[in-house]
Amino acid sequence: MNHYFRVEHDEQQIAWLYFDTADATTNVLTSEALEAFDEQLINIAQTHPKGLVILSAKDGGFIAGADVKAFAAIASPEEAHKLILRAHDIFHRLEALSFPSVALIHGYCLGGGLELALACRYRIASTDPATRLGFPEVRLGIFPGFGGSVRSTRLLGHLPAMQLMLSGRAVSARAAKRLHLVDHALPRRQLKNAARQLINEQPPAWRPPLGKRLPGNAVLRPLVARILRSQVARRVRRSHYPAPDALISHWQKTAGQPAGMYASEARQVASLLTGETAQNLIRVFLLQDRLKGLAEKRDFKARHVHVIGGGVMGGDIAAWCVLKGIDVTLQDRAPEYLGRAISRAQGLFRKKLRDPYRVQNAADRLIADHRGEGIKKADVVIEAIFEDIDAKQSLYKVLEPQLKETAILATNTSSIPLEKLAENLQQPDRLIGLHFFNPVAKMPLVEIVTQAGNAPKLIADASSFTKAIGKLPLPVKSHPGFLVNRVLMPYLLEAVTLLEEGIAAVDIDQAATHFGMPMGPVELADTVGLDICLSVAEKLSETLHNPVPENLRHRVEAGHLGRKTGQGFYVWKKGKAQKEAHRPATEKQDHYADRMILRLVNESMACLREGIVTDADLLDAGIIFGTGFAPFRGGPMHYAKNTGIEEILSKLRKLEYTYGNRFTPDPGWEDFQT
Repeated sequence: MNHYFRVEHDEQQIAWLYFDTADATTNVLTSEALEAFDEQLINIAQTHPKGLVILSAKDGGFIAGADVKAFAAIASPEEAHKLILRAHDIFHRLEALSFPSVALIHGYCLGGGLELALACRYRIASTDPATRLGFPEVRLGIFPGFGGSVRSTRLLGHLPAMQLMLSGRAVSARAAKRLHLVDHALPRRQLKNAARQLINEQPPAWRPPLGKRLPGNAVLRPLVARILRSQVARRVRRSHYPAPDALISHWQKTAGQPAGMYASEARQVASLLTGETAQNLIRVFLLQDRLKGLAEKRDFKARHVHVIGGGVMGGDIAAWCVLKGIDVTLQDRAPEYLGRAISRAQGLFRKKLRDPYRVQNAADRLIADHRGEGIKKADVVIEAIFEDIDAKQSLYKVLEPQLKETAILATNTSSIPLEKLAENLQQPDRLIGLHFFNPVAKMPLVEIVTQAGNAPKLIADASSFTKAIGKLPLPVKSHPGFLVNRVLMPYLLEAVTLLEEGIAAVDIDQAATHFGMPMGPVELADTVGLDICLSVAEKLSETLHNPVPENLRHRVEAGHLGRKTGQGFYVWKKGKAQKEAHRPATEKQDHYADRMILRLVNESMACLREGIVTDADLLDAGIIFGTGFAPFRGGPMHYAKNTGIEEILSKLRKLEYTYGNRFTPDPGWEDFQT
């Protein structure tokens, strides 16, 4: 039996080719799977069927894409080029079949999977919410390389195809139908009959109208390319992420010449794939997979979650759990404290679900519960009140007698050690931390904060729950600030210190974004809230050997808390920081960046040495997914290795000499070098 495919022939002489990778829940286009697919195409062609339908035997999806793990092992551009040309040959064979072929898509159809579907004559997708189609390759530092840049522009028209590839976004079946990425978007039960009908009727393949073909005209391409580059430049720097610019150049030079475009695609993607940016982004992808793998399959299932605290964090945690199909009760001191959280949740439901029926269904499963009646039946209780030890301890005293024996009791504290919070519990070891990050709907990480007495089952159940709600679980040891806030705070405090020295906020932020951070630290502090920054800074000041900057304290005392009050370090209008439209880089930009980034990197080493996380890779994953640390650099510890440990230490010592012991190299660097 084939390890990857099985084929069935029906009474209408239609061949049904099922992609069904043995011992796996996901279909991936490994080199072995591609060769097996090619063998199947040859065998099927020899039977002269009326048509071919390619579909997945997996419930979850069609094809997740190419084998990213294999990308990390490719040693040279020549090796990558050979792999890509082989995929081209196989997909050309599929495209050239003398009988119609149909890709029957349910669930995810991404990257190489979508490129395979594009080589079919027709495509049908299920309207199930799980169905998503897209080219995420730019997120790996490359662009579609299995013929996707050629076939997508030919099918969709040049601008829609380029925008789909440049964005890396995935679209629903209905959106794919509007783009003409698929021929039909139908309920899952109708897919097979629709495939038979297409094969029997063989309608002409879709061809985009003249208006969508015109941007590919040789005369217009340079202008269109400039517009596309301008759009990309607003999102990412070319020096950080070269793939979008490489895709635009590839299209500009070769669009309209299929043979030349295939050849260019193979060369360009092979070169990108083995470059530093792509290899670091592939590393980040694999780190994400590792975090997912930390949540083993468990019998524990959360059918009901009770969240205490109707503020931004509590309300958004509750809304996110509802979005993931769980019934939630949300508690605060009185009904009036819950209105804003419920309203914000409904906005999230409308944005994410769109369908009015599903929006209403979600709204019905989020129940305002100021009396706490949901505590007794909850499988998970999450405390998300303000950061005050006494208040939290008093709450737990009321909570503990009401909990189900099997319920998880979790705190969303951002910095307080669990041992302190659990002091007055009858069973102190049942308290665990589930530390979400703001904004909950966007930040993928949840720190699973553990204390010495936590049972392995509790930790595993908490991790499983985290994965079940679509978040990445990262186990961290209970210690002030845990991992992410502990590492982030020195970076933010150094930015505030630079402000106190008279450096303009915009210059500080620009130095950080030039390094590759998604947002400057001054703007980030304003966004998080200066009151929250102050609270965490005070709790960590002893650990960080860093007195709290008076500038931060004075602004909080004046009520200038950042974005939420309209003024912090910046003035905010309509949710945006008011900055100068353009400010040239200063000659000291690299120095400012070193002061901030090296404090973050040095604190990362301290966390590693103290065992806050178990290894450097998990630390990198936590800081990337918890803070947005420049993904193309592969994480702070990976950045330190790539830069050279001696160079990192040399810079730290110079900064220590100039600015004091907050830059003293952590002792852990000595062992890290060996």
